[in-house]
Amino acid sequence: MAAEREIKETTLDKNENEIALRETEGLSQGQIIFRRFVRHKAAMSSLIVLIFIILFSYTASGIHLGDSENKITVQGWWPYQIDQIDPEGAVASMCANGIPGCPTLDLIPEFIDGTGMQVGAHPLGMDNVGTDYFALVVRGAEQSIMVMLIVGLLGVAIGTVVGAIAGFYGGIVDAVLMRLTDMFLVMPTLVIGAVIGFRFGNLGVVPIAIMLGLFAWMGLARFVRTEFLSLREREFVDAARVAGASNRRIIFKHILPNAVGVIIVSGTLLMSGAILTESALSFLGFGVRAPDVSLGLLISRYQDVFTVAPWLFWWPGIFIIAIALCVNFIGDGLRDAFDPRQKRRISLKERMQARELKSNAAAKAKA
Repeated sequence: MAAEREIKETTLDKNENEIALRETEGLSQGQIIFRRFVRHKAAMSSLIVLIFIILFSYTASGIHLGDSENKITVQGWWPYQIDQIDPEGAVASMCANGIPGCPTLDLIPEFIDGTGMQVGAHPLGMDNVGTDYFALVVRGAEQSIMVMLIVGLLGVAIGTVVGAIAGFYGGIVDAVLMRLTDMFLVMPTLVIGAVIGFRFGNLGVVPIAIMLGLFAWMGLARFVRTEFLSLREREFVDAARVAGASNRRIIFKHILPNAVGVIIVSGTLLMSGAILTESALSFLGFGVRAPDVSLGLLISRYQDVFTVAPWLFWWPGIFIIAIALCVNFIGDGLRDAFDPRQKRRISLKERMQARELKSNAAAKAKA
């Protein structure tokens, strides 16, 4: 019985491998990776949601760069701004419990609550001074996304360069760069971020993001170094050296493309951690400062009114969780797509089709 079961499992694995190889036959490595990523439902759904959040936030709020003295502003389609207090006297509208600035968004059908589905002038409500909360939330999402992208790009660039040089050359170069990395690793990120935010928080979100990016590359550098140490001993690297390729060509043309999977996955995790770090710093008062806003600053500002006006706490938290989860799921999809050992699950329909094709081929051979 055990031998028969082993034969069946071996035959099943062989059939599944034949189906997978038939699908990727004639495709380049990039096309195979793209196909694997597209078939990852969670990653594709997260990518669509993340793109929607980014486009929605930036088109609604507009683009705002610089400090209070040197502003670069492109207005969005939402009519209210974060510095408008009590537009149209709307803060006078009371909720059922007497709290001002209730949300006008209603997604419950008319036959349930009687008022019907509506968006209203202030769908997310207003804060205690009468500022439109939708404007505050989308502006906070814009700032947090900008921090995430800048920190991710800087961290990936610095970590890749340091890890690649250390892993490829080894020896004294590796020792010096890794000791430098260790020195940065022992520094508490939150404390460094608090000092940076306290010093540069009034200059806007871009300087804070750049400073955080300069302290966010160490983990990725270690991953890249490990990958380069393994890849530099492979046969294709020896063949490139024998062919007379320079070290620069070997790094960028031969080793780096094989390590790009680790870099991309680590970069997505770094971006996810960046938005949580920025939210934590703003919550503690060391990140973005008023009159500007971020999602963490909104949660910190309205944490005391959670019991009476919970919408002031919900929406920033929902945006933070949604963005972080989307980036994490995208990272999972990229990891599976770049992993050559990853096997796609073969459906029953595909197995039946493969069995039918094999039967037809056997019948033709007999004929």
